[in-house]
Formats: sequence, structure tokens, C-alpha cells
Amino acid sequence: MPLPTSLILATRNAGKLVEFRHLLADLNLEVIGLDAFPTVLPVRETETTFEANARLKARTVQAQTGGWVIADDSGLLVDALDGAPGVFSARYAGEQASDAENIAKLLAALRNVPPDQRTAQFVCVLALVTETDEACFTGICTGRLTDAPRGQYGFGYDPLFIPAGDTRTFAEMTLEEKAAYSHRARAARALVTALQARLAKGP
Repeated sequence: MPLPTSLILATRNAGKLVEFRHLLADLNLEVIGLDAFPTVLPVRETETTFEANARLKARTVQAQTGGWVIADDSGLLVDALDGAPGVFSARYAGEQASDAENIAKLLAALRNVPPDQRTAQFVCVLALVTETDEACFTGICTGRLTDAPRGQYGFGYDPLFIPAGDTRTFAEMTLEEKAAYSHRARAARALVTALQARLAKGP
């Protein structure tokens, strides 16, 4: 089966859309966010794992659009908090919480945690669902958390997370610099490799 001319990214997060367009540029496909599909209803993340939530979002959007859909579920797992916020990362401070509110709650939870114990990892599971099949791709990035936000780029917990091997937070990096480390970039590279292999086989 040939590749389509576009991929639908199951998000209305503008920052995530910009990042995925950069990460998937080698496919030469248009990456379209859900703002182009105003009738698609929000998908409530009711599952307990990143993979299950990613599959749920991708399946639901694919059923409503008929296109090839990619959906990611990502989160921050903090060792000192027994893996929290985990699958609740985007709504750690409440269902409609802003990035700033989530960051504030996380910093409060880590107030008495010393620097050497502020280890964490970002996890991304990227689901691809078409009209005939589906697959998942996982990326993991380990690092540590600062005691205050740093940087002006990115979104989510990027201002707090320093990947192993660097001294800057994700929010202090350009998209190109972040892609050398990030969990989302690693999952996206696996997706790109799989789609390029499919394209090479021809129709």
C-alpha cells in the first residue's frame, strides 16, 4: 500500500504540531493537526498506559477522518515520586491545567528532593493507525530536573528537564538540538524508518 499524501496528528497542541512537522520532515508528507477537523471530538485519555492511550486517540480520530493518523501519548516519570506524574503528566494539576500550573505542582512536590535524586525520564509512545493496520513506536529519554524553569522554547515540562549528556533544559534548545535527545524524536525516527521501508516496497 502506498503512503498517503498527508498524516493526521491527533492533537490541537500547536507546539506539538510544530515539533512533529520537524521530526517527520524526511517523509515529505503534510502533517495536519486536528484544527483542520473542527468536527472531530476530543478524545478522553481513559487508559492506564502510554501505549493504550496513544492507540485510543489514533483509532478514534482515524474512525472520524478516514486518514492515516498518528497519535502520541507522552509523559514524565519522576523517580522520587514513584513514576508520577506519568500518564497524568498533561493534567497533573487538573484536567484543564496549563503548563505553568503543572510545572508549579511538580516543583512543589520536589521541594525537599536534593539535586542528585531529581532523576526522571520522558517516555513517548507514538501510534500509527490506518484503515487496515496499526503499529506503535516508543522513545525514552533519561535526565534530571532543575529546581526552577529555564528556557523559552518547547512546551510541557521542557523548562525543567535536562537530558543526560547535556547541561541545558529542553526549553533552552532549538528543535534541532532537542531532537538529538528527545523521547518524541526517538519514537518519530522509528516511525519514519518503518514508513520509508513500506514506501520502498511500492504499492
